[in-house]
Amino acid sequence: MSSKKVNNKIKIKQSPDGIVFTDNHFIIKYFNPAAEQLTGIKKDKALGKCFFDVFPQMQPSDDVLNENKINRILINGKSLCIRNFENRDERGYTQGNRVFIMYDYYEALALITDLEKTEYVINELQEIIEGSFDGILVTDGEANVLLVNQSYVRITDIKKEELIGHNMRELINPIWMKNSVALLVIEQKKPISLYHTTKRGKNIMVTGTPVFDEKNDIKKVVINCRDISEIYKLRDQLSKAREMEKIYFQQDPDDDEHNANENSDIVVNDEKMREIFSLAKKISNFNITVLISGESGVGKEIVANYVHRKNALKKDKPFIAVNCGAIPENLLESELFGYVNGAFTGAAKGGKAGLFEAADGGTLFLDEIGEMSLKLQVKLLRVLETRTVRRVGSSHPLSIDIRVIAATNKNLLEKVKEGTFREDLFFRLNVISIEIPPLRERTSDIAPLALKFIRKFNRQYGQNKKITYEVMKELEAYSWPGNIRQLKNTIESMVVISDNEYLQLNDLPWISCEAIEAKAKKNNPPSLKESLERAEKKILIEAKRKYGSSRKMAKVLKVNQSTIVRKMKKYNL
Repeated sequence: MSSKKVNNKIKIKQSPDGIVFTDNHFIIKYFNPAAEQLTGIKKDKALGKCFFDVFPQMQPSDDVLNENKINRILINGKSLCIRNFENRDERGYTQGNRVFIMYDYYEALALITDLEKTEYVINELQEIIEGSFDGILVTDGEANVLLVNQSYVRITDIKKEELIGHNMRELINPIWMKNSVALLVIEQKKPISLYHTTKRGKNIMVTGTPVFDEKNDIKKVVINCRDISEIYKLRDQLSKAREMEKIYFQQDPDDDEHNANENSDIVVNDEKMREIFSLAKKISNFNITVLISGESGVGKEIVANYVHRKNALKKDKPFIAVNCGAIPENLLESELFGYVNGAFTGAAKGGKAGLFEAADGGTLFLDEIGEMSLKLQVKLLRVLETRTVRRVGSSHPLSIDIRVIAATNKNLLEKVKEGTFREDLFFRLNVISIEIPPLRERTSDIAPLALKFIRKFNRQYGQNKKITYEVMKELEAYSWPGNIRQLKNTIESMVVISDNEYLQLNDLPWISCEAIEAKAKKNNPPSLKESLERAEKKILIEAKRKYGSSRKMAKVLKVNQSTIVRKMKKYNL
């Protein structure tokens, strides 16, 4: 007997399925142990007998003998499935005898259920592997690729058909794959990580992990890969999120009383502004004249109001502000000093008290004092000197208890030299001088101011807008020719107009703002020094954003590191 036939006979004997051989007359010639166990019929009771006599539940018919038919019978309390076919030789010719195969119906049903469950788990695992953001590739112990997900293809730029069924050795080349982590893992029998550059120049990190069998031989290698640039991007996003969180936590510190007032536009983070408000608080209880200078929109009235509110005796008295440049000269006099009955054509019957009288006991804030005519300057000087005021058309002086705080966005000394502002009035107003720096020189104030305005306008308009790190950096980089007033208006516009929960870069109205700035520069162009400083600051801001450290910035900008440090300190960067 050939070895092949011997092996077949052993397999039949050990088969879990019942196997019965009959001749062409259906006489049983072989009855394996599994057939005995399934049917409860001993082999010696079956051999030599007709199959249909041993199994009367089945009778010979075309239907029963149909090779495609599964017959189901009940025997000894078991439900069995029986299939049969004619035995054929290697050439496919029938030999006349027949084979009956039987198995337990319920065991087969349970096996099918287990297979379906296994298939479901495999499909679930496959979906998980495919859903992984990391690239995953699995090889056998010989580095033959068994499995690869789509992320691996995306990250490595290698197609699936170039991997599945291939050996990793086939990919080795001197240009973009000088070695394979799978081969290193198999060689060294330990986890290996290495940096790799793909054929398209992408930098990736690859880690291979061995899976051992019971003999401590490697049966699988699981490889993970990730695009390093994606890691850097995620790290950058996390860093930005932490920076924004820090900005939110640093907003409105408890020890700053002026910062804590949500209804105020006061924010004091900048060291220069801290000094200004410290001085303002110090002089508040002295009835002394103050001159506040600074560009339009820097918050001159806010500082003036702060001086007023910090005076224990005057804080509950009137604070009246008047823009001297916004009222025509012929009206400004009567507005400031008032008038008596019949003082001029159109005067109200009984006369009217002026703003000096209305502010009696409190503070009169004269904004844009540089726009006041020389005629009115003389009268204002007299009021400051005598602490009395005369209504237009009256010769009777009225005593007033008043603090005057003046403000200007012009250089009054230059106007004195030009002869458009009285020197004696300048010195009378300039007893205490406060110069407020523009917002572009107070970069540390921009973020808390922006957050305060966002909260204010969220409440006002029923919104819940938030700001991104990128937008905050853009706000800090912008020159703000309109200072705090422009920042406030910009935030209000973004809160109302933006369709996004988080304010985006494209929500910034720079186009319209730049047009306004260009027009303003055309009418009142900055000095060469101012233009150079603005350009220098923008270059430093951009360099700091790109390179981070002063050493790298100095190398790129080709200057000494000490120069970078000094200039960053100058611009509060």
